[in-house]
Parts: sequence; C-alpha cells; structure tokens
Amino acid sequence: MREYLLGVSRYWIEFGADGWRLDVPEEISDATFWQSFRQATKAANPDAYLVGEIWNDASAWLQGDRFDGVMNYVFSRAALGFFAQNTLKTDYRPGGYELALLDAPAFAAQVEAMLAAHPWGITLTQLNLLDSHDTARVLWMVDGDEAALRLAVLLQMTLPGAPCVYYGSEIGMTGGTDPECRGALPWDKEAEWNTALRDFYRRAIALRHRFPALRIGGFETLYAQDGVYGFARELEGEAMIVLFNGNTTTARIDLPLGKSTGQTGTFQAVWNSGIYTAQAGLLHGVTIPARDGLVLRRATD
Repeated sequence: MREYLLGVSRYWIEFGADGWRLDVPEEISDATFWQSFRQATKAANPDAYLVGEIWNDASAWLQGDRFDGVMNYVFSRAALGFFAQNTLKTDYRPGGYELALLDAPAFAAQVEAMLAAHPWGITLTQLNLLDSHDTARVLWMVDGDEAALRLAVLLQMTLPGAPCVYYGSEIGMTGGTDPECRGALPWDKEAEWNTALRDFYRRAIALRHRFPALRIGGFETLYAQDGVYGFARELEGEAMIVLFNGNTTTARIDLPLGKSTGQTGTFQAVWNSGIYTAQAGLLHGVTIPARDGLVLRRATD
C-alpha cells in the first residue's frame, strides 16, 4: 500500500500536476511515510509544491523533510481581526479557533510572530489564505464588508507567503459553514458576479507579479498605530512600502523609514497616488484613503 501511494504521487506529478495539498495529514502519524512521499514527489519534479492542512503548530512538519508549507489560517484570523473592526462575526469559530478584534499594534505583533515562526525560506512558502472549504466564506465572516475583504486581499498579495484564493471569493461568493461555503461557482449567472471585486483581485495579483520584492523580498515593520499599519519589502535594492488604513477617514502620517528602505530618496505610489521625498528619515504627510491601502516604491536613478 505504501509503495502504491508513493506511485500515485509520482504519476500525477509526471502527468503535470504542480504539487499536492494533503488533507488532514496528521491522520498518518508515521513521519517516515511523509518523508518518503516528499522524496518521491520531488524526484518527479523538484519544484513540486507540498502543502499540508495543519491548523495548529506545524513546526514538526516544516523541517525540510515533509512539507513546503501549510495552510496558514493564522494569517486569515489576524487579517480579519484587524480589517473588519465593526463587522467581524466574533462568535464564529473557524476550526474551533477564536476570531478576535485587533488594534494596529496587536496586529503587527501577530504578523511578526507569524513570520518569525519558521525559517525564512519556509515563511515564503506558507499558504496564506482568507477562507477555504473548511471555513465560512470570507464575506460571510465579515458580514458583507467588502472594504475589509479588499484590504485583506491587498495584504495577502504583499505579505511574505504564497497567496491562495478560494474559488468564487473573487466574484463575491458568500456562505456560512459547510455546506454553504462549498456552493458551486455560478458559471451560468455571470450577471450576478461582482466584477469590480474581480478586477480588484486582478490588479492586486498583477502588483505582486510586477515587483519581485513583494514576492521574495525581506520584511520590516515600519508603522502600527491609530488604525494604520505598514511594512517594507526589499530585494536587491528594490524597496517597497505597503500601508493600510483601517479607519473610516483618511489618514495622514509622518512615516519613519527603516533599514530596508534607506533613510533618503523619493518614493512614488504604485497603488493609489502620491510622491514623497524623505527628510531626516521621514516621509512627511503620507496620505492613505479611508479603508484603503497605499503602496510606494523607491524611485531609482
């Protein structure tokens, strides 16, 4: 049976599958099986992606001999706790875990802890998702709060990790717990799709693809107070600043620059608008629209 299962993995990878998402892998407690599964899969394609459904501490599974990543529900709970301050259904328990409201400092602390939980190479391959077939849909969890969803999606596409979009979320599908979260995508009812939301997803994904720093760059927290959160991503001299305003009014802040951004230079918006030049290590009067984001890129000579 063991060899048969390893052969199944090899067969589908050789057929062209990009990897495996392994459901409840803890049901097979023999670590040597998963080590052999990884070896068989990677022998067929070294770039194949192995991700496991682990809801709790996954450290033992992410030592380089079993999975490349796990389904990162820590990300989803933190993002919704910060961006859906007035709409989050805190009585809902996805996977039995609490949905708690977070202010900016608490949110920043959770993000820092999440990113520090594993070696950096593993952090970059964590499957960052907002909802799945095992949870209520994200729009249901935030009671239809589309602004909260958009902020969370922008975070998903700019934070370290591998973004995962659950089918239909990009067109506004909603639904509570199973089976409501598993409804069929309404292919024959395109007039009912939220195409503006779909376009937002497309732009956020395109932003991630355009700038390598947003995919594999380093990470540094820059700001976390008064409903505003921001961080920097840097790769080989390309410095990006990503800011989020969870408030219902426009935010204007003096933003301290960090080690990864450098203390000088001009930063121009690539998401929303604005151009800011550093003065004494600060970007003065950075303006972020209400319940929206701002992404800046350091201008190059």
